[in-house]
Amino acid sequence: MKPLDSDFSDTHLPFFSVNSGKGREVGKDLYYWTNQIVNVCFYGIPGSREWVLIDCGMPHSKQKIMEAAEERFGHRGKPQAIVLTHGHFDHVGSLEPLLEEWDVPIYAHELEIPYLNGERNYPKGDPTVDGGLVSELSPFYPHHGIDVSDRIHALPENGEVPFMQGWRWVHTPGHTPGHISLYREFDGVLVAGDAFVTVKQESLYRVVLQKKEISGPPRYFTMDWEAAKESVATLSNLKPKVAVTGHGEAMAGDELEEALRKLVEQFDVIALPANRKRH
Repeated sequence: MKPLDSDFSDTHLPFFSVNSGKGREVGKDLYYWTNQIVNVCFYGIPGSREWVLIDCGMPHSKQKIMEAAEERFGHRGKPQAIVLTHGHFDHVGSLEPLLEEWDVPIYAHELEIPYLNGERNYPKGDPTVDGGLVSELSPFYPHHGIDVSDRIHALPENGEVPFMQGWRWVHTPGHTPGHISLYREFDGVLVAGDAFVTVKQESLYRVVLQKKEISGPPRYFTMDWEAAKESVATLSNLKPKVAVTGHGEAMAGDELEEALRKLVEQFDVIALPANRKRH
């Protein structure tokens, strides 16, 4: 059953980073575009009509996402599919409005589907995790699930990603039960979602300025810290050469390798909330 408050029409968060509205290439077929404080990814060659949207940004961003897609691909055509790393409001905020324009399938991990078919809500944001204004305001962020049950499909069990040849999805739970990351082995490109991020997402100051630093998943919404720690180790073991995360700027090369090594070794210090460490 669809929750009574399952749309984001009343959600207006006045948070904008210095990169809002800007896009950057990661190779010739992956482009990430910052929507206020979250990254949306476009997979496909510029000019192609065969492309995939990864995550759907903040509420009230349908038009801006469509314009960014048109600028990237040179036409107003729809994607072949939408792939979701997870279902938090800043990653699906414009999903339902986009589906009014695009009749396309959506893919997510089977454990995330209850939050995408109206069955389950996420926990409220936790303001006690320390770190700044973004955390303190988190109980007021939308935490309900949505209902796109007529379009949602579970990702294939064999790890393939529909319409993204050469990519595989990696289950990286912790932030949410069905969180996934996407990895392409031949060139080491990783779309990490919120399994880890490259900005201290709890701090509005750092979010606005996009100060690049390795961080664990956003603390105020992370549900299982043991799983989150294991997921970071899983991604580090892939030895990615470049990573696009849900929040912050892309990292690559030695900077990424060293940052991930540090995060794995010092996860309890870097990522865990202070109140969690005391328990």
